[in-house]
Amino acid sequence: MTNQLSGEEQKLLLEIARNAIRQELDKEEKLPLALEEYSPKLQENGACFITLMKNGVLRGCVGSIEVVQPLVQDVRERAVAAAFQDYRFPSLKLPELEEIRIEISRLTQPCTLNYEDPEDLITKLRPRIDGVILRYQTRRATFLPQVWEQLPSPELFLNRLCVKMGLDQSIWRTAKLQVETYQVEKFQEED
Repeated sequence: MTNQLSGEEQKLLLEIARNAIRQELDKEEKLPLALEEYSPKLQENGACFITLMKNGVLRGCVGSIEVVQPLVQDVRERAVAAAFQDYRFPSLKLPELEEIRIEISRLTQPCTLNYEDPEDLITKLRPRIDGVILRYQTRRATFLPQVWEQLPSPELFLNRLCVKMGLDQSIWRTAKLQVETYQVEKFQEED
């Protein structure tokens, strides 16, 4: 990813994410962000995923694929969503806050991946580099590049992504899906 954030910008975004979760837990009113106080990169429109880990286990992950608002605002909103709106987990409780570690994945703009057939698709995917978005009719699902660590083969990766989309795992072999790829700049809090 070109145009990477500085270490200071990464640290600031991690603080913003943690503070947003804390404010929600404390039921504090969130004041609008004063965008002019942030660097140009943080003011630029951006998309991110926020992943919460507790003792090395996933505790929440929510993000956006479309770039619709300033990165700093996207981080703030996705952090709250990861803590309280990930349907796979109960809402985060105050005692857990100190146990979670926050990871931010800043996404590049997705690009269409053209392919001829299932075999061509497999050869064009770049494990551990590409995040993948699959679209079929009205359904859509994505896996971040980090998911390759658990699903290292392209076939397994695509199978699980189809299931996440709510379809048969082998639909990517029989139907022409829209495929997009993106990369991420990933950074996280220290343990």
